[in-house]
Amino acid sequence: MVMAFLGDVVVVLVVALAVQAEAQQSYVNNKQLNCEQSPNTTLGFVCNAAPSCTAYLTFRSTPTYNTPVTIAYLLSANASQIAAANNISDITPLPTDTLLLVPIPCSCSSNYYQHNASYTLKFLGETYFSVANNTYQSLSTCQALMAQNPYDFRRLLPKMTIAVPIRCACPTPSQTAAGFTSLLTYLLRQGEDATSTAAKFAAAGAAVPAIMDANMLNQTSILFYFTPLLVPLKTQPTLQNTNTNTNTNTSPPPQPIPPTNPASSHKWIFIGVGIGAALLVIFSVIALVWLFRRRSHKSPNPLPTEESPPPLSELSQGIRSAVETLSLYKLEELEIATNSFAESNRIAGSSVYRGWFNGDEAVVKVIKEDVSGEINTLRQINHSRIIRLSGFCLHQGTTYLVYEYAHNGSLKDWLHKPHLDWKQRLQIAYDVADALNYLHNFTNPPYIHKNLTTTNILLDSNMRAKLANFGLARALEFDKVTTRHVVGAQGYMAPEYIETGLLTPKLDVFAFGVIMLELLSGREAAAGKLHETIDGVLSGDNVRDKLQGFMDPNLDYPLELAYSKAQLACSCVAHNVDVRPPISEVLLALSALLSSSTDWEDTSLTFTD
Repeated sequence: MVMAFLGDVVVVLVVALAVQAEAQQSYVNNKQLNCEQSPNTTLGFVCNAAPSCTAYLTFRSTPTYNTPVTIAYLLSANASQIAAANNISDITPLPTDTLLLVPIPCSCSSNYYQHNASYTLKFLGETYFSVANNTYQSLSTCQALMAQNPYDFRRLLPKMTIAVPIRCACPTPSQTAAGFTSLLTYLLRQGEDATSTAAKFAAAGAAVPAIMDANMLNQTSILFYFTPLLVPLKTQPTLQNTNTNTNTNTSPPPQPIPPTNPASSHKWIFIGVGIGAALLVIFSVIALVWLFRRRSHKSPNPLPTEESPPPLSELSQGIRSAVETLSLYKLEELEIATNSFAESNRIAGSSVYRGWFNGDEAVVKVIKEDVSGEINTLRQINHSRIIRLSGFCLHQGTTYLVYEYAHNGSLKDWLHKPHLDWKQRLQIAYDVADALNYLHNFTNPPYIHKNLTTTNILLDSNMRAKLANFGLARALEFDKVTTRHVVGAQGYMAPEYIETGLLTPKLDVFAFGVIMLELLSGREAAAGKLHETIDGVLSGDNVRDKLQGFMDPNLDYPLELAYSKAQLACSCVAHNVDVRPPISEVLLALSALLSSSTDWEDTSLTFTD
């Protein structure tokens, strides 16, 4: 009875005319509440313009996510950019329900625009529905989460890390011609409509007709609160040009308003939905229970039956547990993707080959030895700054690993190129620190990478860094562990690890400090013995001249900020393990440096020895 009644209510609410209009994207229209159905509107905004751009989100602070740093971690965004957009510091605690603007990079992936974030489930009972609609405040949908994660919705458990595709979009050519430079994804609240949203962002160029066109809305359209609305903007949104007083959260639904242009053939009518939040919550819970009951009768998708993989009993424990969470390929599929592992597809003479899977570019790494440890590690961690393992293949003792493709290769390939500028180098350092912070502080148990080098830092098409090669990675059940098997790259291994085999997260901090010195100097770690020379550069007399001699001669940089970064790197490579800062503090320091570099110009800055 209850389900039938609510079903009738939903039918009445969701009915809308199909509109063929020259516009940006289809409004989601509350379809994100039914996880079992996946219309295109729930999977993301369709790629119909530039392949990538800077976009914006709104996020309201919660007791858990109430600073730019914590919000940036949740959304895989840049804390310093959030702080700058909202005129606050990186660690400013905010009152609950404070509206924040969040700049993000938005790019096209599998025909949909999205910004990639990741989330580790915290407690039993979290679902794709709750993560999308509650934790991420409807910036994603349960349908998009289910489409982009390997975990069955009935098997979600605490400590699992899931990919979260956040909805964003880039301006179309017609929007660009009209002067719009970016799109904001704004979450409607009760009583809000296109008019109030346009008023909120009017100083940034928002206007009602543009919002209507951007979302393919017409005079019959119904807007639902707790749904995202695309807002075209002509200038960068900031706290200063956002009217935060236009929230009509407790007001009744607005009445129809006259058109903004009397000559227009459309009458822009915006009808707010007057159904209370309690009804929405009740419906959501009942719909979720109904979904679980229906799906409980369905069996999970079977593995491919053609040329079946080896029996699980013949696989190592790590491989065996990965079968349920990663794609299991047949060798023939990999041969088709890589043109039979053609030499032209080989990357830099390595055992890695470029390939195409259903139109998406990826790489296939061919490995002869047992890599069950790396597979088992990567299937448990998921972060936007860590290279993603999507699947594998076992064939006659050889393992084939399928990873996402990093278009710009390794950081090592770029160290000696002068067009890797100051801000790019600083952003790369921040990205790597972000990945390490996730491994050290947001996985349970914590992981250490153990093999952090410029070769194992890959750069995507936007020159953003991704951490790769987890063959030596190790979970730490205790704060300090020792090993007799000391392996690593010359110039990156911490002294306590070489001398005693001591394993702590500070091992990664040391290697990261060396990488920061490489980014500053343009020299390679082993050849330059960077960690042995930096202390002498920053101490004694003539620090200015010594630092300038240490810096990459091809690099234009702000000297005071370079000095700060060199000091940070020096603390990371301290011989005493207890003196090195934790990676969380390093990440905060780099966030501050990024913020200070935002408005920097290539001019000489005052510096005092």
